[in-house]
Amino acid sequence: MSFALDREKVLEKIREALVLGKKRRFLQSVDATIVLKNIDLKSPDARLRETVYLPHKPNKKVNICVVAEGDMALKARDLGLRVIGRQELQGIERKQAKRIAQQCDWVLVQVPLMGLAGRFLGPVLGPRGKIPIPVPPTANIEDIVKRFERAVMVRISKQPQVSMRIGTEDMEPEKLLENLIAVLNTIQNRLGADKVDKVIVKKTMGIPVRVL
Repeated sequence: MSFALDREKVLEKIREALVLGKKRRFLQSVDATIVLKNIDLKSPDARLRETVYLPHKPNKKVNICVVAEGDMALKARDLGLRVIGRQELQGIERKQAKRIAQQCDWVLVQVPLMGLAGRFLGPVLGPRGKIPIPVPPTANIEDIVKRFERAVMVRISKQPQVSMRIGTEDMEPEKLLENLIAVLNTIQNRLGADKVDKVIVKKTMGIPVRVL
């Protein structure tokens, strides 16, 4: 079931958010903040941590790191990705682990190395809302990377709201709307449409616009 909204009205507000604010010398992200209501953050029912694959890939580099060995490691390197092997993983100190957590938007882990990744990287990835993503040893790493280049994490943390990038300022407003709807559909399926109080969209350095 798709989230019910007035598409034309929301589209008009997204266009407004795209033109407000000064022009910057870098490509700005377009971020959405979805404020929730009637949510008890202490209740298990309020736990939300979902990966959403946006219909349209934002035009900004996503830093994907791969923990792997063998053919998967070779293919990941051919794709220009940061690759962490078993030996490096076992020798990682906390400062190095923190650096990896800061640099990597997603950490894809070959299944046999999940235990080590959880031990050495889990403690620094978790607090940042990132978790190691298990990848079967025979999986096509290129296809998985392409999926995660358009993925966002929808997560409730300490406040009854979620925030994520839905695109970049050079994308068509219609595509930004479809990405936003994909996120709203996830929230509706997990929590219910009645939990959405308001939706705000803004560029990185732009002016917030309430679109819903």
